[in-house]
Amino acid sequence: MRKRHLAILGSTGSIGTQTLDVVKMHPDLLEVTALGCCRSIDLAEKQARAFKPKLVAVYDETQAAVLKTRLSDTGITVVSGMAGLIELATQPEADTVVTAIVGMIGVQPTVAAIKAGKDIALANKETCVTAGHIIMPLAAAHHVQILPVDSEHSAIFQSLQGRAHSKIKKILLTASGGPFRGMSRDELAQVTVDDALAHPTWQMGPKVTVDSATMVNKGLEVIEAKWLFDVPPDAIQVVIQPQSIIHSMVEYEDHSVIAQLGTSDMRIPIQYALTWPEHLPSPAEELDFAALKSLDFDVPDNDTFRGLPLAVEAIKAGGSMPCVFNAANEWANAAFRRGQIRFLDIYRVIEDVMGRHGVTAAPSVEEIQEIANETFEYCEKKYQK
Repeated sequence: MRKRHLAILGSTGSIGTQTLDVVKMHPDLLEVTALGCCRSIDLAEKQARAFKPKLVAVYDETQAAVLKTRLSDTGITVVSGMAGLIELATQPEADTVVTAIVGMIGVQPTVAAIKAGKDIALANKETCVTAGHIIMPLAAAHHVQILPVDSEHSAIFQSLQGRAHSKIKKILLTASGGPFRGMSRDELAQVTVDDALAHPTWQMGPKVTVDSATMVNKGLEVIEAKWLFDVPPDAIQVVIQPQSIIHSMVEYEDHSVIAQLGTSDMRIPIQYALTWPEHLPSPAEELDFAALKSLDFDVPDNDTFRGLPLAVEAIKAGGSMPCVFNAANEWANAAFRRGQIRFLDIYRVIEDVMGRHGVTAAPSVEEIQEIANETFEYCEKKYQK
């Protein structure tokens, strides 16, 4: 395979740090040309000195100024703000942008990267959730590869390799069920932030971990899968697979089901996005079938965990509704982690905001950001304690 030159947007987060683990495993095939973060400059400095990129982008302008002073002996350029993130995404030396930053902050840099002809290793769910109607046609127009990093979408992508002209009957999107699987609404009313952050099978950042507990994360993945694989929402079935061994499956018209299995290690899908179509040695542990005694399956409890059905409602409404769903959840998730609202209030906030929204059929990137900002402002005024 050809050597890939990586600009990593969100290098200090969970996906970003694991991406750098993969780079260390394959230094002859992967090179870091740019790193970017929101404000975690202590780790960003260590990464910059270790991987020696030409550019580091820090969204927080104050923190960027501090890092610029710290790296003054290296010759590394430090840039800031949204303009800095876009400069990272369009860096001439990079051919692949890893979009590992969390939240809608990733949308504009991803659009800019596609327009600059960069392949996208996509880990930022919000990009497809809020702007899939823009991202996918734009990628096709610029002949850009969108390579999924998320474990479930990577599994679907791998299960589609070599399918020729075979038609998909159904995507089977797996979910662990999160830390609260089997609980009632009365039990969920009492859970704490620490409870929600104790995921049974995956090590993820706090926002995604809480989203997994509410099943919002799986809802976001349904929306993302609709755009990535060009299937209607009704052709996506969520299956609870508590061991997180089967990462997702594809059923074809002949009812053959192709699945991708592996350990619960994000470095496997990250590496495949960066080395596709090759499967190369990985820093992850291999799956031990001698120790694997069983695989369990269940159906989602949509009455208790409202995140998934609300997401399906949003994508079926279309237009700007997924953006509103995402923004309301983004605010509520953060408010829960700050102790401002209870766990079940997350659903209440999302339902409230979706219920009052008038759908815009095909919002532009600018309109998407405006709608998100309006959602944040509304939530602040109504729910801020």
